[in-house]
Amino acid sequence: MIQQTEAIAQTLEPIIGNSGISKLDTDWQEKITTAVTPETQPDCIAYPDAQEELGQVVACAYRKRWQILPTGNGSKLGWGGVAKNIDLVVSTTGLNRLVEHAVGDLTVTAEAGMKFGDLQAILAKEGQFLALDPAYPQHATLGGIVATADAGSLRQRYGGVRDMLLGISFVRFDGEIAKAGGRVVKNVAGYDLMKLFTGSYGTLGIISQVTFRVYPIPDASQTVVLMGTADNIAQAAKTLLASALTTTAIDLLSTGLVTRLGMGEGMALVTRFQSVEASVKEQSARILELGQHLGLKGSTYGGNDESNLWQKLGEQMQGSATNGRITCKIGVLPTAAIATLTLVDSLASGDAIAFIHAGSGLGVLRLDNPDGEVLGRMRSHCQSHSGFLTVLEAPVAFKQEIDVWGYSGNALDLMRKIKQQFDPEGIFSPHRFVGGI
Repeated sequence: MIQQTEAIAQTLEPIIGNSGISKLDTDWQEKITTAVTPETQPDCIAYPDAQEELGQVVACAYRKRWQILPTGNGSKLGWGGVAKNIDLVVSTTGLNRLVEHAVGDLTVTAEAGMKFGDLQAILAKEGQFLALDPAYPQHATLGGIVATADAGSLRQRYGGVRDMLLGISFVRFDGEIAKAGGRVVKNVAGYDLMKLFTGSYGTLGIISQVTFRVYPIPDASQTVVLMGTADNIAQAAKTLLASALTTTAIDLLSTGLVTRLGMGEGMALVTRFQSVEASVKEQSARILELGQHLGLKGSTYGGNDESNLWQKLGEQMQGSATNGRITCKIGVLPTAAIATLTLVDSLASGDAIAFIHAGSGLGVLRLDNPDGEVLGRMRSHCQSHSGFLTVLEAPVAFKQEIDVWGYSGNALDLMRKIKQQFDPEGIFSPHRFVGGI
């Protein structure tokens, strides 16, 4: 392996220089071990700092038949399947520039290695923001967010990553740079590669540049939390979803999660309003009135208290594979959300917590201990309610014993054909996607 690492470094040095290629440091080694098999020990990471350099690195890998593990900052590198036979890790953190911010058109174009938090700070200076709420917001890169389709609670109002993405540039298997979409909201030219690359986990190419639609920062924001019995929370959610209230986020929290957040007892319905101040206050008052009618305990959060609430919620769900936790993305019919959270509360002696977006039925499940039987029960439940369970983070040894994706649909053959079309030599993230793609 040492000889191979030296050979890779010598080959890439004329392209990206000494500073652009290095051995993995301790931090990167820890991240990589959550993403690859124990037999796979890449020791080399490349940091191209321009699209053209990235293209040349990939072209070289294609000629040499090296297999690549694309990443941004590595915050979600351990999500999904376990990669095999990786020769080289390629990070896009050097591609972190703002390309264009069309303030009047409400669009922004940036390189894929820019951190989400850095982009939000740039947009905030113009009173705008990117309406996504991903995990690890201060570390996640834009390309990684697209590759993992990590939207968060704001999907209730704004939709998912695929709804925000207007254009994309990526490096093909042969090193050529390809583009799709554009930098304007109304753009229908060509095949919609934005949706194809969203959630592709680096298996089709390396995203190098993205264009998003952005929105004005709302004048005011407030979150209302209702807590109580499962039946009453279910009724409150049903009434809210059928109402004309303009919610930004509607999340249902398991009893265990509510307890860990120190909010009280029972399940919770967490509703966020963001608009002009008068509208926010009026709509919040209506939710509190609904909760009072149903016998639910209600409270409001604003300012720093609101920010802290959403930050703590995210931190509770962001487990780490290195400490043995399992984090899963789940989906069920919205009508089955409360039944799903009830099952979560009954599992693993309190070692399971979850939340579900009330409008979409998508959510996150965290198990504090690897347990194949518990995971199997949850997956069967989700699938019986027209849903799914995908393991995001878990110890590698545990992932190797289970089906991470649990896909039971009929599109696997089509997925393989798409992979063959975009990556015929299989150099990008081998075995990381559904069906070992």
